[in-house]
Amino acid sequence: MNLTFFKRFRMEIGLTGRYIPEPVLPAGYRFLPWSPTLLERHAEAKYRSFRAEIDANVFPCLGEYAGCLRLMEEIARKQGFLPEATWLIAKGETLTAKGEAGKVSTGTTGGIEYCGTIQGIRDSRGVGAVQNLGVTPEHRGLGLGACLLLKALRGFQAEDLPRAFLEVTAQNEAAIRLYEEMGFRRARTVYKAVEVAYT
Repeated sequence: MNLTFFKRFRMEIGLTGRYIPEPVLPAGYRFLPWSPTLLERHAEAKYRSFRAEIDANVFPCLGEYAGCLRLMEEIARKQGFLPEATWLIAKGETLTAKGEAGKVSTGTTGGIEYCGTIQGIRDSRGVGAVQNLGVTPEHRGLGLGACLLLKALRGFQAEDLPRAFLEVTAQNEAAIRLYEEMGFRRARTVYKAVEVAYT
């Protein structure tokens, strides 16, 4: 095995006194608030968002559905988990309360497509931490990522958290641009060590 280091930026935003608008999704899309019955749908959206991206190399669990499911279960069990900052975007028919089993390969359940996810927690220092923000490739370029982030930031504000942060891989230039446009600033550079097999 070989050790590879990925450069990542910790980005922060102040929330006290900051106006965070209510996001408006494109026609046909809707927000689904957190519910334990949607845990698998979050995992589906996370897997389909990250499986072919650089972050699946940085965090191998993002490259497989089972890993995304475990990650969602861990996030939802965290002491500081914030349902108010955890959202799913769906496109299609109205969701039933049953939480039916979906098809991981397509991300659809009964005509519904789960195409974006974000999770938020209150960390041990009392600030908001974005765990993952993902939009599936077929639905990018529509502003869904910005809408999810606004929803999470509003959730952090509702809990009176003074600021929020996230980490982003330095090679993900589109995400960094989005975060900077929304008011995030680079606070620190960190390096994530990942073991990769020799080729």
